[in-house]
Amino acid sequence: MIEILLVEDSPADIALTQEALLDSKLTNNLHVVTDGEEAMAFLQKHGRYAAAPKPDLILLDLNLPRKSGREVLAEIKANERLSSIPVVVMTISQDERDICESYRLHANCYIRKPLNFEEFIKIVQSIEDFWFSIVTLPPRCGE
Repeated sequence: MIEILLVEDSPADIALTQEALLDSKLTNNLHVVTDGEEAMAFLQKHGRYAAAPKPDLILLDLNLPRKSGREVLAEIKANERLSSIPVVVMTISQDERDICESYRLHANCYIRKPLNFEEFIKIVQSIEDFWFSIVTLPPRCGE
């Protein structure tokens, strides 16, 4: 079972991602949190997330309430237990500063969200195909 954490505050983008992953060739659990503080609580297994699984992949929006995606990315990559989890930044921003900063913070890739429904579905399915069919991910050691 593939565990995916979606950190996204847009209900429309959450619904599109859920729909794209429903048609998946691979069995997956999509966990959704809607702000940066909740993302870190999930990843650190705090409070109601005490039994949360360690994700195999994180899909992270940059523009989040309470704690930005940049802050979440920095915390993930600075944490020895979390740093090996691939983080795909998915955002509407085309700003070079956002792209450079995301890679400086060790994002595994940066994808601009398309505005078109069909393209959005294709992008999410391509992410899944790449990360779970082509790439060898680190095992969940100690989990």
